[in-house]
Amino acid sequence: MLGASPAAVSGPEHVTEPVAYDAILLASFGGPEGQDDVIPFLRNVTRGRGIPDERLEEVAHHYRAFGGVSPINAQNRQLKLALEAEIASRGIDLPVLWGNRNWDPYLRDALTEAHERGYRSLIAVATSAYSSYSSCRQYREDFAIALDETGLAGEITIDKVRQFFDHPGFVQPFVTGLVAALEQIQQTFEGIDLTREVEVLFTTHSIPSADAERSGPAFRGFGPDGAYAAQHKAVAEVVMFAATAGVELADAAGALASGGASEIGATIDIPWQLVYQSRSGPPTQPWLEPDINDAIAELPARGVKAVVIVPLGFVSDHMEVMWDLDNEALTTCAEHGLFGLRTPTPGVDPAYVTGLVDLVLERRDGTPTADRPAVTGLGPWYDVCRPGCCENVRLGFKPALSGIAP
Repeated sequence: MLGASPAAVSGPEHVTEPVAYDAILLASFGGPEGQDDVIPFLRNVTRGRGIPDERLEEVAHHYRAFGGVSPINAQNRQLKLALEAEIASRGIDLPVLWGNRNWDPYLRDALTEAHERGYRSLIAVATSAYSSYSSCRQYREDFAIALDETGLAGEITIDKVRQFFDHPGFVQPFVTGLVAALEQIQQTFEGIDLTREVEVLFTTHSIPSADAERSGPAFRGFGPDGAYAAQHKAVAEVVMFAATAGVELADAAGALASGGASEIGATIDIPWQLVYQSRSGPPTQPWLEPDINDAIAELPARGVKAVVIVPLGFVSDHMEVMWDLDNEALTTCAEHGLFGLRTPTPGVDPAYVTGLVDLVLERRDGTPTADRPAVTGLGPWYDVCRPGCCENVRLGFKPALSGIAP
């Protein structure tokens, strides 16, 4: 297997052999940090698609409204500092390097720095929790590209922590946020009926339906929307149960897994659904639906008065959250006479930061699969991606690290 540590090279689903990593590679999407950066950044994002600058400018206005500065780089600087503080508090000797796929600092820069500092075995943490081409495999392909560009293939190995959609460190901030939002609604609307007049919308980035269908390994049989939708739905269910039943996340996960939810407390039957946002493909290309704004528009006819938007697919308040939710979705709520609240993303929540470090230590220590936390029945996800996982139909398979070919 390309570019893997000796423990992962044979492709086990879960690596239970300790690995002496030299450093952590924090890998993210990247974003512009000034008006002059916006179009070059969008060219990087859409490289190979032949999209003219005129069309890119249609997206650029989101960034231009914020001075051409995406919040994502500042958030990753904060996350890097938080990871370093958590690592230091545990007495762990693992430096954190940071590289982006689409803007400075690039992955190739992080690998060059790693090599110069004598690091040869890296464990990557990508700022994306779910399985799909753009949220997992494309990172793996870009690791391979960066090694090739720097000439460091064969000198540096890169493993990657498992997709952490159902790790409790990632999930807990959403539970906390939903509890607070429901309490705020009850304080704002005295006597509101949560079971009829409130709806919870769990939202994530829409992706092409063809990519969704091929997300995750085919042998799992997730159906037409693949692992991507299945993972989100499973996490939404446990967040909803934990928040409304007033139980700890671990207890909610265990109860749902055993089918004994009623034994630990009756849930409040608040309606919820999984919705999608931020689609960018041509109208002729099917993408996952319903769009969040379309879903919001249908709620008043059902007697809904308040909406809680839970950005379940996002790790931080980057542009798709600040523009597509805080601007567009909440405006749609107001236009339809609905009270709207958006709950926080994990950001640098202590539970999330601690969880990311725990994921690194899983691989460093070779933690047995049975001892790895997961709050849905879908995980813990694979350390080494399965063959054919998350194919991009348009581009086909390219060399990718941290998985079995193709």
